[in-house]
Amino acid sequence: MFASKIMNTSKVIYLGELRTNAQHLQSQNTIVTDAPVDNQGKGEAFSPTDLAATSLASCMLTVIGIYAQNNGIEMKGSEATVKKIMSSDAPRRIVQIDVFVNIITEHPLDEKHQTIFERTAHNCPVAKSLHPDIFQNIKLSFSSISQ
Repeated sequence: MFASKIMNTSKVIYLGELRTNAQHLQSQNTIVTDAPVDNQGKGEAFSPTDLAATSLASCMLTVIGIYAQNNGIEMKGSEATVKKIMSSDAPRRIVQIDVFVNIITEHPLDEKHQTIFERTAHNCPVAKSLHPDIFQNIKLSFSSISQ
């Protein structure tokens, strides 16, 4: 059973012209979405499927960051690039997400930590929540400031 004190996560308002405004209720931060150009939109903001793909990278960096923080590893400035690939036939859906993560640390990571970072990335909550038909092409690279 869920506790009755669990609050809603967000509120999404349709703005018209294929745009929405999503508000995170706890922080009041907002995100505007727009339909992509290839699906009748203007492409002037993240599309909902862009957010799904981007959430994968954000989740990976977050859970790796939790491990790093708990183990005294500074990785500020680490980054990920994301490529979302949509199906060319119906139904319209994400078929592949490429995520290239560059972990930047103060000191070189040993093989043990690199392996843990890799496993952590592949097992983040978003990775485990996406449909198994979506191919997740995940690559991590490691560099350090002191190299």
